[in-house]
Amino acid sequence: MHNKTISQLAQGLRNREFSSVELTQAFLTRIKQHQDLNAYITVTEEQALQAAQAADARLAQGDAELLTGIPMAHKDIFCTLGVKTSCGSKMLDNFIAPYNATVVEKLNQAGAVMLGKLNMDEFAMGSSNETSFYGAVKNPWDTGKVPGGSSGGSAAAVAAQLAVCATGTDTGGSIRQPAALCGITGLKPTYGRVSRFGMIAYASSLDQGGPMTRSAEDAAILLQAMAGFDPKDSTSANQPVPDYLADINQPLAGLTIGLPKEFFAEGLNADMAAVLETAIAEYQKLGASVKEISMPNLNLAIPAYYVIAPAECSANLSRFDGVRFGYRCENPADLTDLYVRSRGEAFGKEVKRRILMGTYALSAGYYDAYYLKAQKVRRLISEDFKKALSEVDVIMSPVTPSTAFGIGEKMADPIEMYLADIYTIAINLAGLPAMSVPAGFINGLPAGLQIIGNYFQEAKLLNIAHCYQQATDWHTLIPKNFE
Repeated sequence: MHNKTISQLAQGLRNREFSSVELTQAFLTRIKQHQDLNAYITVTEEQALQAAQAADARLAQGDAELLTGIPMAHKDIFCTLGVKTSCGSKMLDNFIAPYNATVVEKLNQAGAVMLGKLNMDEFAMGSSNETSFYGAVKNPWDTGKVPGGSSGGSAAAVAAQLAVCATGTDTGGSIRQPAALCGITGLKPTYGRVSRFGMIAYASSLDQGGPMTRSAEDAAILLQAMAGFDPKDSTSANQPVPDYLADINQPLAGLTIGLPKEFFAEGLNADMAAVLETAIAEYQKLGASVKEISMPNLNLAIPAYYVIAPAECSANLSRFDGVRFGYRCENPADLTDLYVRSRGEAFGKEVKRRILMGTYALSAGYYDAYYLKAQKVRRLISEDFKKALSEVDVIMSPVTPSTAFGIGEKMADPIEMYLADIYTIAINLAGLPAMSVPAGFINGLPAGLQIIGNYFQEAKLLNIAHCYQQATDWHTLIPKNFE
């Protein structure tokens, strides 16, 4: 049962081939068998079986949606009522959320069964899932490699079939990069398409929740339940949500694909370039045409991002002070000691680094030189995308500069780690939707293709990805020992 898609499982549940309780128990057993991956922080076994029983009752009444009874898991950045929501940090190791995030609430209403909370880089800061207080997650394709980050637990769980699907969040590539490194499908929607209410903030103008699944069709089903306007989120877009499955099989004849020469220039790994050329050739067979485009400000994305994101993180993480909730140091001498020791003892190295960078960029005398200038660069990058997407239907590019690297390989060099997101960060700065689809293997490790679309064109991206997946089988391959 564990190796089926959402639609296949939904059909099986409707046909009474198995119950949601049986399906859920099968996944709970797999999670116990593969604890060494470290994909889960919390497993909610009792709660999952209760939800499965409720789903079976809905199925018996004929009141079921596609996700009813489907076992899935949440990145541990989404608040879940009565369940620990840690954000991968010692700071929130004792935090039991008093409410559900909107995404969690929507999926509950759809009848999905939550298996637990998934491991992640601390406060979503990282590209390898090594900054978690709970230890590194391992890549199912090679347990000596990283799964990517910050949604590494989500990617590893889906790839290893420890959940049918999972939620993730993407601030600078944190859905797409781990999806590529673990050989699954990951979609970062348009900024504002999915509610951020109850999603613990890292960088508020960049963070976006999205689906992580085996296939584009599954991503469409999960996004359908997640998307929509939320009055509780001031950054939520009041846009109608289309039926993402309605046009998923549309032919691609006449599609124009833009290839940014800046992304395919010197510096792109030769093996990765070969994988992308093969994938793009497949799209040409499906009727698409290719056009080279130029986006001259793309090279400014990483410096701009690493001013803007840390600045917003500095502001957002100021709420974790040892006073209201979360970790509190023992026997503080005074209020200042409480602040300093609580934050010093509970935040990890990478989080401290980004808070310091952001505080510096926002400080008097440096705001104009760094933060304001970075926001101007952000506008230039957005204009580059606007111009490019007026000439082509979608843009395709690498997701990552290489396949998964070794655990511990880049931890000593933060700059090299930051460059792991070189192809994804610009999309967040512009607020556009983009997705990663499995496109091949290099030395036994998965490689992904990135598809970037215009605002609120997730349906088009899903159609383009689905047609490719109908013609290829990369997304169906399972890591050895996890079949």
